[in-house]
Amino acid sequence: MLTSESLKRIDREIAKYPADQKQSAVMAALAIAQEEQGWLSSEAIEFVAGYLGMAPIAAYEVASFYNMYDLKPVGKYKVSVCTNLPCMLTGGVDAGEYLKQKLGIDYNETTPDGLITLKEGECMGACGDAPVMIVNNRRMCSWMNPEQIDKLLAELK
Repeated sequence: MLTSESLKRIDREIAKYPADQKQSAVMAALAIAQEEQGWLSSEAIEFVAGYLGMAPIAAYEVASFYNMYDLKPVGKYKVSVCTNLPCMLTGGVDAGEYLKQKLGIDYNETTPDGLITLKEGECMGACGDAPVMIVNNRRMCSWMNPEQIDKLLAELK
């Protein structure tokens, strides 16, 4: 199901834990599987669970709890907008509404060209930089006013 390169990466993550606790690598293994496949199908989650020697439901619980995992296909760019209280109070809701209007989609939708999926995210740990967004779970974008959002969208297109 996964390439040998991905399996080697997962093995490196497993090696960080005692031999009888390899399921501790589940978050990293799911991230590696998602990076390779673009999202986590039920088959991918089951494969990771089997590889780690854990029940599939336990891996699914992890994948469904954290918003960095995608349980259905997403666009080339996943833009997650923090709408937790600190971001909400400093423009996070406005930033999300602006993005919805600019992209013509709602949260959990993808632009017709498949380029951008818009997500509502949980706290991203940068409350002092609010409102914040994360692109593809990797790139933190801070102080996202309409001008900054326009710059980001221009870069992504």
